[in-house]
Amino acid sequence: MKPRKIKDDVFWVGAVDWDRRLFDSLMPLPDGTSYNAYLIRGSEKTALLDTVEPAMAAALFAQLAHVSNIDYVISHHAEQDHSGTLPVILQRYPGAKLVASSKAKGLLTDHLGIPEDRFQIVADGDSLSLGDKTLRFIYTPWVHWPETMCTYLPEDRILFSCDFFGSHLATSDLFSQDDDFVLEAVKTYYATIMMPFRLAIQKNLEKIKGLAFDYIAPSHGPIHSQPSLVVNAYRGWVDDRLANLAVIAYASMHGSTRQMVQHLVGALVEQGVTVQQFDLASASLEKLAASLVDAATVIFATPTVNGGPHPLVAYAAYLANILKPKVKFASVIGSYGWGGKTVDQLTGLVPNLKLELLNPIMCKGLPREADFRALDQLAASIAEKHQSLN
Repeated sequence: MKPRKIKDDVFWVGAVDWDRRLFDSLMPLPDGTSYNAYLIRGSEKTALLDTVEPAMAAALFAQLAHVSNIDYVISHHAEQDHSGTLPVILQRYPGAKLVASSKAKGLLTDHLGIPEDRFQIVADGDSLSLGDKTLRFIYTPWVHWPETMCTYLPEDRILFSCDFFGSHLATSDLFSQDDDFVLEAVKTYYATIMMPFRLAIQKNLEKIKGLAFDYIAPSHGPIHSQPSLVVNAYRGWVDDRLANLAVIAYASMHGSTRQMVQHLVGALVEQGVTVQQFDLASASLEKLAASLVDAATVIFATPTVNGGPHPLVAYAAYLANILKPKVKFASVIGSYGWGGKTVDQLTGLVPNLKLELLNPIMCKGLPREADFRALDQLAASIAEKHQSLN
């Protein structure tokens, strides 16, 4: 692929990874991803913004084949999918300075062995002239590592946002086309990467508030040519508002827990509560994570396995704990054969979540009429709690 023009003398030179299906050995990538690098030619200097995953280095070098000189390489973030190809880029362009935040320097040295003399450290708000183009650096810590920053190009009104506003999408489109499809991917990306740092993102949204930009060029996914759509979506995800939504994550071995889930879903719907239900034996983890962005309630539904929760449900609880959604209420429902400590063990897996636990319901064997009545009461309680939020 050849460099793709964004504006005059501003090009995308990244790599589209159509076939990658797992990120960080954890999150599924049903739509692949891209590693976005950008080349900016000023009247006096040339800058490369980020690199690509090392496995895709050939795609980057093919696009730089006719670029004889790079003066600056900007590192927004030290992870491999952005900076992994830095050592070979710096070897190919021995005169280039590696421009990074002060915290990035230590991380890049530790992870990639970049020598001290290649760095040029920039502070928050610093600018770097390329002649007729200016790079202004904006520290955006914890989006999503402590060293991350963005670059603003005022002459072309472009914000190079790194992971901020990114999405895992492999697409031939340089610019986003289907807003709903892209926003769903951006939300999933936010849920799995950014959500644990929600409060930091609130502050960083304020930092970019005064900038005038027509494009957001992230490090993954297409470029946003209608940036207000994704910025406003982010503002909604990081604020304290919650949706009238209950998420049920469940596993069922012999049908008892599934019967309880089905009854509870019906009871919640009758109470006017929206439900998203995930059978963890087949559900997509990234979809579960995205559902938790706005949910007011999460319900873990599980059979008892050797005195505790089913491992898939325990995993879902652990995942929710590390993602830190703004969910306010939780419950545990399920079944057991002879005993156990399922409720205590599951609630103990979510110490990061400031939850109010609502009416756990564990039935022995098949659910009976009394259990269904308890589920009806749980649904009414959830609906009442949701109404109190508004």
